[in-house]
Amino acid sequence: MIHALTAASAKTAEERAVAQDGVTLSGLMERAGGAVAQEVERRSSYGSIAVICGGGNNGGDGWVAARELVDAGREVTVFTASAPDAVLGIAGEAARGAADAGITVVELGDTSLEPEAFEDFAVVVDALFGVGFSGEVRPPFTTWIKAVNASSALVVSVDVPSGVDASTGATGVHFVRADVTVTFSAPKLGTILYPGADLVGELVVADIGIPWEYLGSPGDPEVWDAGDYRALLPRPAPDAHKNSRGRVLLVAGSGAFPGAAALAAMGAQRMGAGYVTVAVPESVVPVLQSKLTSAIVMGLPENPSHTLASRVIDAVIDIAREFDAVVLGPGMTVAHGAVHVARALVGALGLPLVVDADGLNALVDTVDTVTGREAPTIITPHPGELARLLGTTSAAVQADRLFYGRELSGPRLACILKGAHTLVSGRERQVVTLAGNPGLATAGTGDVLAGMAGALLAQGLEPFEAGALAAYLHARAGDHASAALTILSVVAEDVPAYLPAAIRELDSSI
Repeated sequence: MIHALTAASAKTAEERAVAQDGVTLSGLMERAGGAVAQEVERRSSYGSIAVICGGGNNGGDGWVAARELVDAGREVTVFTASAPDAVLGIAGEAARGAADAGITVVELGDTSLEPEAFEDFAVVVDALFGVGFSGEVRPPFTTWIKAVNASSALVVSVDVPSGVDASTGATGVHFVRADVTVTFSAPKLGTILYPGADLVGELVVADIGIPWEYLGSPGDPEVWDAGDYRALLPRPAPDAHKNSRGRVLLVAGSGAFPGAAALAAMGAQRMGAGYVTVAVPESVVPVLQSKLTSAIVMGLPENPSHTLASRVIDAVIDIAREFDAVVLGPGMTVAHGAVHVARALVGALGLPLVVDADGLNALVDTVDTVTGREAPTIITPHPGELARLLGTTSAAVQADRLFYGRELSGPRLACILKGAHTLVSGRERQVVTLAGNPGLATAGTGDVLAGMAGALLAQGLEPFEAGALAAYLHARAGDHASAALTILSVVAEDVPAYLPAAIRELDSSI
């Protein structure tokens, strides 16, 4: 596990390394520029290279990369607003060292560039703005960025694509769209949060010698590797039986949305639950029985709208005593009786619980029902659902997913905020899921995720860990499905179908 850094935490890490480990800022710049040059050489072995350098330390990294590439025999031209002699600080030292090495320098000053300015280059290295950038790109740099994006060259950005806020991922109107971003020591938040995440291309994290323990602090957003997820995978004992592998009860479905219950059940089963029961309105039972052959389908009293009736509450509470976890909400609708059922069960059930979809919509204006629970709990909102729970807008949630994602989380309450790079919050921690693709943006995939999370709770994982593992495997199943079927053709049923491939990818011994 590593932390994702803001501009401030990246600066703090550098300062600690300088103060406590005898590292110099110029030494860090040398390693950073060298890492960029190495990545350029690895990806493009011939052709001329343009390096666009700003006046700060990001530009200094670019000057070092330019010098290293010239030393490797490449033809390099540096485009800069200021002559090397006018660049200040350690970036100036790097600029003058590069100039002394015989690099071609084009001093542009305030000159605009034409869109075709880089058409003759094989590679463009974007070292214009670094982690200190925020706000809008101003002229003439707007034209420089337009020229970069108009070129057919391989675009390699240094630390973050220019125009992206390193701390938030926010952009203005103008930004570089990179093919590769070489970031240093750890990912910057702006490279993994959207919209910035869409602009980095392939993200390469280069070690430049800052000790890992300086990179972030407890509570900072986390990025996990395969080993972190692998350690959480349930491992059935050799003498396991169906009741020892987790019993999951799903309270879900309606006449309008029977498939949601089926998809949640499929997710729970493929995530390893040994025994899955689906409790649905009684008229929906035949539909579920036709879709599910190895899950138990139980009919409950319903209203004329084919939604759960209020009188099922006591029966469900009694039935739930035989289970290890409950998943509540997929496809229930917000009919009056179903809302009453959801609110009552969230407050009354004393066992691990996943609240999804209409189960969450039922809690608008009664959020304390879920935050006050003592038993392990996971909520799985998309931005619109979380916005309704918090009395804000979906746009506000999307603009600051980190803030809103932790608003409804706690020691035994995890929030899986769905969307591109799903965010899981709980126990004063947050993990950003880097897997996944737009193929998952289709109706029903969230129901599968809810079932998966319920199965992991039933197998003994704590909410934060269960949420993180479920979100990751769900995303990777989507990646496998999209690779096989195309992003356009994935449907929700494909996610549980490809979940075994995602699990095998983590650990083939299971």
